[in-house]
Amino acid sequence: MTDITDLPKLALDWHRAGRAVAIATVVQTWGSAPRAAGSQLVIDAEGAMEGSVSGGCVEGAVIVEAIDALADGKPRILEFGVSDDEAFAVGLACGGEIKVLVEPVGSALPDKVLQDLVAKREACEPVAYVVDLVRGNGSLVGPDVYPDRFRLDRSGVEEDGRTFVAIHNPPLRMIVVGAVHIAQPLVQMARACGYAPVLIDPRGAFGSAARFPGETILDDWPDEAIAALKPDARTAVVTLTHDPKLDDPAIQAVLRSDVFYLGCLGSTRTHAKRVARLHEAGFSAQEIARIQAPVGLDLGGRQPAEIAVSIMAQVIETLRKQK
Repeated sequence: MTDITDLPKLALDWHRAGRAVAIATVVQTWGSAPRAAGSQLVIDAEGAMEGSVSGGCVEGAVIVEAIDALADGKPRILEFGVSDDEAFAVGLACGGEIKVLVEPVGSALPDKVLQDLVAKREACEPVAYVVDLVRGNGSLVGPDVYPDRFRLDRSGVEEDGRTFVAIHNPPLRMIVVGAVHIAQPLVQMARACGYAPVLIDPRGAFGSAARFPGETILDDWPDEAIAALKPDARTAVVTLTHDPKLDDPAIQAVLRSDVFYLGCLGSTRTHAKRVARLHEAGFSAQEIARIQAPVGLDLGGRQPAEIAVSIMAQVIETLRKQK
């Protein structure tokens, strides 16, 4: 079974099963379009579909055009205006316009390109599908070509008006060391913001399923758990135990990785002691400066949920504003 949220993989599976398949992708939007650029809909020749390009406003028309595209093997550029009444029906305050690219798999979108895209996604490697909307000829490129788009997770058309860039980033993750009270609202907020949270706490009384129902909880020592998780540039790490025996090994492991965010709970005085210990362990001032401490934006909050909000806000700010 294919995860229907992984639409490129679903399209490839349908194609390999002998079904004629097209992928419709939102390439540009204006106003309050229901779906962002990069949103996709997979359609077969019988009209079966998964995904969405408009939240329901224009899917019927896109399916008809996709079936026609499958008949002649040629791509389509479709433009739709979403009226205020149609927009209201899908929960928007006002209408907008969307441009949709329809590509039959195997012709407009070559098998090899789709296979490579799916392989990159499964390997959690950042990749962009780039296509000339006038001539076609889609290909894959790495994050060094469009660094700002990768950083912002922003698909769209370049300034030339014809080059569409679809960003496929690995999933965002948040590793939380310390299954304390703050962690309870934090993991929920992280998931709501698109992160896959993982809790690490070797203390069974803290990291229990009763306190964190449905969450992934690792009871290994923090540095060992982090090594196994292999944090990367799409990973945020937050240490909350306030216990150097647990936090320090985690911090040292993380400072040797490419995570985009490392935040540590504790007062300014606590962090000064932490810095001294890290210096003694051989870390440079530049490496230690990666740590956000005291953790979170200074919102003045004191309750666990308020502190979790400040942490999540700082994580988002760091990801979206990093150079």
